[in-house]
Amino acid sequence: MKNKVISYLGLARRAGKLVSGVNTCTVNMAKGRVKLMILAEDISDNSRNKIMKEIRRYNVPYVSWGTIDEMSHAVGSEGRSVFAICDKGFADVILKETETRS
Repeated sequence: MKNKVISYLGLARRAGKLVSGVNTCTVNMAKGRVKLMILAEDISDNSRNKIMKEIRRYNVPYVSWGTIDEMSHAVGSEGRSVFAICDKGFADVILKETETRS
């Protein structure tokens, strides 16, 4: 199951439908582009508080999933802990996979 989510993250990145980083994700949420936020489970408290404020402000669905290393490696960026999916199709399949994990 974990491999499926990592694959979807990579596909979304290659399709130009994934952005990462607190500031970039916030800008995209403000523009109404974000369909799903993914936060690393090992995100720092400061980053979590900052992004959760924006998630609530813009009423964007989110999941906590994976580690910073796993997700950063999947998308080819180092040290990223916050990811925004900007495509409903990718958001739906990732949400489904993360909800059915054991």
